[in-house]
Amino acid sequence: MTEVLNAPVFADVPPPVFRPGPAGTHITIRGLTKYFAGWPLYEQFDLDIPKGKIVSVFGPNGCGKSTLINMIAGLIPIDAGDILFDGKSLKDTKIGYVFQNYREALFPWMRTIDNIAYPLKLEGRSKAEVDRRMAELVANFDVKFDLNRYPYELSGGQQQTASIMRALAPKPEVLFLDEPFSALDFEMTLFIREKLQEVFMQTGTTMVLVSHDLEEAVYLADQVLLLTKRPTRVADILHYGDPRPRTVATLSEPSFIHTKKQSLDIFQREVRR
Repeated sequence: MTEVLNAPVFADVPPPVFRPGPAGTHITIRGLTKYFAGWPLYEQFDLDIPKGKIVSVFGPNGCGKSTLINMIAGLIPIDAGDILFDGKSLKDTKIGYVFQNYREALFPWMRTIDNIAYPLKLEGRSKAEVDRRMAELVANFDVKFDLNRYPYELSGGQQQTASIMRALAPKPEVLFLDEPFSALDFEMTLFIREKLQEVFMQTGTTMVLVSHDLEEAVYLADQVLLLTKRPTRVADILHYGDPRPRTVATLSEPSFIHTKKQSLDIFQREVRR
């Protein structure tokens, strides 16, 4: 018998124990790792996102803000790590997603009302259930435009309103919003901000918002998640507790101004590194 010398010995290495987040955590992220072209964007990234809060994600260009929520939502595969929603996997969690490019998000061959109802029909809801939920959404968003028109017949703001209504139609546990106001005029931005706040106050749905506008990020948030340059880490998490509904008057409140300044200071520190 020939003896093999210096052969490698492979020991059974147990996987790391999953460490749950503190009480009140909705989304628990552990060891999230993502490489692009061999370079790390996220590496052993940990994060706890609270339940029933709005978390705004803000950071330098290229740090992977949209990539982060796309990985959490399952739209981009991860290289390693664990993501749990209330201890459940993504497939057992109902999520909604509002895309930045609403023109491509809506199905052009469907009437707007059918676009909004689409996730309900996928769930196999009855016509009565669909009609009831659609009536609720129309009332909540105070819809004045004709939902029987096709998306290309609507303004940009109306299309984005429809996109948000569609994302909320199945009553998701988590709503992801990827720069939902970036292509809207100021008037429509104010309108949709107000409606999102109303929905949040009515439902307590956990929301994760990516924004490139610091004022908008702070204004809507219970927590502002500030990220570093890549490989991306958490630079800081700021808590902002002004009461809702927040209005234009909120923008001149000392607490808002303080949180915005803190966020800007951290952002500038990270950009200069």
